[in-house]
Amino acid sequence: MAKLVLMDFYADWCGPCRTQGPIFEDLARDLSDKVEFKKINVDKEGDLAAEKGIMVVPTIILEKDGAEAQRWMGVTSREELIEAIDKASV
Repeated sequence: MAKLVLMDFYADWCGPCRTQGPIFEDLARDLSDKVEFKKINVDKEGDLAAEKGIMVVPTIILEKDGAEAQRWMGVTSREELIEAIDKASV
């Protein structure tokens, strides 16, 4: 089975990040058996944000087996994220 990691790059001062946060946390509660969830504060982990090429927050990256499978910039719906996770799971 593929190893999936969903990363939420955010900042405390970012309004849209405050909208995305509860969506991400809700998914993490529901799908933690399928996906590893990571919240990454770009102000505290700037090196990782730079390494991943984060220019906009919120940015969500789905990695499959260590490689980027998909990236979203801006607030992303629960449904869209679930659909991508389901596709990447096969």
